[in-house]
Amino acid sequence: MAKQRPTVVIGFLGLKVDDSRRDASRWDRWRPSVDLCRHDDLVVRRFELIADSKHLSLARQVGADIATVSPETEVELRTMDLVDPWDFEEVFGALLDFARAYPFAPEREDYLVHMTTGTHVAQICLFLLVEARYIPGRLVQVGPPARGNSSEVGTYSIIDLDLSRYDKLAARFRRERDEHVHSLKSGIATRNAAFNALIERIERVALDSEAPLLLTGPTGAGKSQLARRVFELRRERRALGGPFVEVNCATLRGETAMSALFGHKKGAFTGAASDRPGLLRSADGGLLFLDEIGELGLDEQAMLLRALEEGRFLPVGADSEVTSRFQLIAGTNRDLRAAVREGRFREDLLARIDLWTFRLPGLAQRPEDIEPNLEYELEQWERRRGQRVSFNREARERFLAFATSPQARWPGNFRDFNAALTRMATLASGGRIDRALVDEEIERLREAWGQSAPTAAEDELESLLGPAGVAALDRFDRVQLADVVSVCRAARSLSEAGRELFAASRARKASSNDADRLRKYLARFGLEFESLRARSARR
Repeated sequence: MAKQRPTVVIGFLGLKVDDSRRDASRWDRWRPSVDLCRHDDLVVRRFELIADSKHLSLARQVGADIATVSPETEVELRTMDLVDPWDFEEVFGALLDFARAYPFAPEREDYLVHMTTGTHVAQICLFLLVEARYIPGRLVQVGPPARGNSSEVGTYSIIDLDLSRYDKLAARFRRERDEHVHSLKSGIATRNAAFNALIERIERVALDSEAPLLLTGPTGAGKSQLARRVFELRRERRALGGPFVEVNCATLRGETAMSALFGHKKGAFTGAASDRPGLLRSADGGLLFLDEIGELGLDEQAMLLRALEEGRFLPVGADSEVTSRFQLIAGTNRDLRAAVREGRFREDLLARIDLWTFRLPGLAQRPEDIEPNLEYELEQWERRRGQRVSFNREARERFLAFATSPQARWPGNFRDFNAALTRMATLASGGRIDRALVDEEIERLREAWGQSAPTAAEDELESLLGPAGVAALDRFDRVQLADVVSVCRAARSLSEAGRELFAASRARKASSNDADRLRKYLARFGLEFESLRARSARR
C-alpha cells in the first residue's frame, strides 16, 4: 500500500472570520482556518498562512490555536503586504510571485488552497493560479457545523479543477456544445462532414471572439440565417446585449447609403425632415450583419473601417461624432480579393474583416443534406400554416433522386429548394405530394435552369434502377450506363451489343470476348442483357 503524502494547506488569514483576539470567547466561534485542521480524515501537516505584517499578532494567535486542536500541524506565517487588497493586478502579481518562489514538490506533498478566507479578489486570483497550474494543487472550502455549535467540527469539500475527472460534468459540457452546434445548423441533422466541421469551428469562434466574421459563399447558401444564429448564441451567453441589425448592402445606393448606415441630422440634405440614427448606431451593443458587403461604395467602406477600429463615426450633416460598439458579421458572394485588385474594395477593410472567414458551400456541394433539409422545410411549412404535408413513397424517391443528381444545380441554393417545396406543398391535394406534382416541379426547375428534358435513355435508366438507384450513381456511370442500355435494347444478341460497344478496343486486340465484358459490366448494376431485351420486346 502506497504511503499517503503529507497535506499542505495554503490560505489567507481571515481578518473577520478567523478573529480570535477576544480570548474568552474565541472558542465559541467558528473559525475556518482553525476548523480546517480539526478533521480526523484530513490531517494537515503544514499550513502556509498568508497575512499582512499589520496583522501578524492575529496570525500568531490563529497559529497557536491550530497547534492546540492539531499538534501535528506546523504553521508557517507568510507575510504579504498589499497596498490595496481589492486591486486585481496587485493581488494577482503578489500571489504569482509567491507561487513562482515557493518550493512546490507535488511528487512528495499534496497541496490544498483554502478558498474560504481572504478577500473575493484574493480568492479569484488563487482560483486562477490553481487553474493555470502555477499552484499544483486542489481547492478546499470549509463550512460551519450544521447546528452552529462551535464545539462540533464543520464540513469541508475538496474541488479538483481537472474536469476530466468529472465525467458527468464533462458530459454536460459536451451536450451544451452539441446543442450550440445543432442550433447553428437551425436544428437540421447535417450529414456533410465538411459542413459539420465548419459549423463546429464557427461555434468556437462565436463563443470566444468578438472579432468580425466574414461569411462567403453563393447566394442562398444560408449566410443570413447563420448570422442570426450566431447572434442568438452570443446573446444566450450574455456576450451581447443589443439587437440584431441586418441589411443587404446591395440595396444601398447613392446618397441614401451613407444615411442608412451612419445616420443623418435633420436638414442634412433635401428630404431629411428628421434625425436618423442609422444602422450602425442602432446596432450598439449588438450584432450588425452586412450582407453583400462587397456592394458598398468606397466612401462607405472608409467610414465603416473607422467605425470598426475606433467605435466612432460622423453622421451625415452632423458636427460631432457618435459612438457605437457592435460585433460585425459580413457576408458576400463575391471574391473580395479580386475586388481589391480591381480597386472596388479597400484592402485595409478586408484585412480588418478577414480574421475569421468561413465559406459556406452551396446546396449542390452538400447532396447528403438534401434529405434532412427536406424534412426541415416540411416542418417549417407545418409550423407556419398549421397543416401537415408529406410525400408518398414514390414521389419522395423521385424528388430526392433528382435533387441529389448532378442535373440539380440549385443556383439559388436554399432559396430555390424552399421555393420548390413551397410550390409542391401548396398544390398538394389533401396534404399529400404525389409523383405527378414532383414531375411537374422537376420540369419547372429544369426549365428555369435552362436544362433540356431528360433523354429517353435516362428515363429508361430510372425505370430499371429506380430513383434511389439512379441517385446512387456517379454522373460518369449514369451517362455511360444509359448509353449501354440503349445499345442493348437495339441489339439482337449479347455478342452484337458487345461488338458495337467495344468496337474500338477490340480492333486493337488479337482476340476478345466482348459478350463477357458486357455481361460483367451490366452485372455491376444488377442488370442482365436478357431482361433488357425482354423489356424491349414487350414494348
